[in-house]
Amino acid sequence: MFTHLICWLLVVRSIVPDFSGTQNELYPDCAVDVPFQARVLTQAPPIGAGNGRISPATAHNPISSSSKLLQRIHFHRERVNILLVKQTMNKKKLGNSDMELTSIGFGSWAIGGGDWQFSWGPQDDQDSIAAIHKALELGINWIDTAAVYGLGHSEEVVARALKETPHKPFLFTKCGLVWDEKREVSNSLKHIRREAEDSLRRLAVDTIDLYQMHWPKPDEEIEEAWGVMADLQREGKVRWIGVSNFSADQMKRVMQIAPVTSNQPPYSMLNRAIEATILPFCRENNIGVINYAPMHSGLLTGAMNKDRVAKFTSDDFRRNAKNYQEPLLSRNLAVADFLAKIGARHRVSAGVVAIAWTLHQPAITAAIVGGRNAKQVEGFIPAATFRLSEEEFSEIQGYLAQHVA
Repeated sequence: MFTHLICWLLVVRSIVPDFSGTQNELYPDCAVDVPFQARVLTQAPPIGAGNGRISPATAHNPISSSSKLLQRIHFHRERVNILLVKQTMNKKKLGNSDMELTSIGFGSWAIGGGDWQFSWGPQDDQDSIAAIHKALELGINWIDTAAVYGLGHSEEVVARALKETPHKPFLFTKCGLVWDEKREVSNSLKHIRREAEDSLRRLAVDTIDLYQMHWPKPDEEIEEAWGVMADLQREGKVRWIGVSNFSADQMKRVMQIAPVTSNQPPYSMLNRAIEATILPFCRENNIGVINYAPMHSGLLTGAMNKDRVAKFTSDDFRRNAKNYQEPLLSRNLAVADFLAKIGARHRVSAGVVAIAWTLHQPAITAAIVGGRNAKQVEGFIPAATFRLSEEEFSEIQGYLAQHVA
């Protein structure tokens, strides 16, 4: 039955022409390049809208009638494209877990909103919920958040979004960064159990799929904290436990207490520190790697420019990040321009190429990609299936060797 359906879908694709256009032609207000099929999916009326009949006025207007018919056929063609993308979406097992992850997951840092120490500036909750819904609709099967994102707000927004969708993604969150009544954030590993209970309440779930220690700070507390996380796993409050921003030596220490399912480090072509020891260690020890900031906090999306950087709000942490300041800013924007040229060959954005570059590393299980609204999600969703050829990967490596120290 399913085989017959796919064959029929492929026939529909083949008989309807592809009217793909450029970003400026079809979606001029979008910050990132949006795949045509996703644009059509969001703009077209739902299947079954209206009574399915042609009005008398339309019946006497052959141009209007044919145009509407073409729109309907094209809408169905693009729904087929989405279905086929979801069926072919790459998945990879995360470390020693039973979770098969799509190659990109939804990152929830930015949707925590503003008014805290590491925010991305103000954020509309309805935009955040729409972004999550779009990501799940397009096939992404895991969400990564943290208690500290928005000081609990990100987890609450994720919970609200999941109440309004039939999709059941894997839920990952993190502990080890706490805050006080003044909203000041600090490192502490003394309250893991309380943090877990708070996250379960905010996420409105009985079990967290992956619970991660956000930072190994203070270093002398990681063994005791890891023991608590192992207890939470045995109690069924969390299914798997992982770390974030850990060195190979720190992973070795906690592995003596309980297995490490995953590590979550930063990794992009502007930040390659984990290549020397961390990635090889994880690969050798069956520790999954879900890298964050594959587009380096927006720098490599292809949508960033100096004007946007200058307009960052005062609570946007990127204002003070070295890669967003000269002389590195100009260098980094040039990298994005180079990636855009490669992406143009495949009608994908610079950001999609940047994500694909990280996924080319065999030790990487999947990449975390943040989206602040549905349009941004539509822009990065091709990264779930797009892969660089060996020639293109070598081309990028050559450019980085010459231009990025």
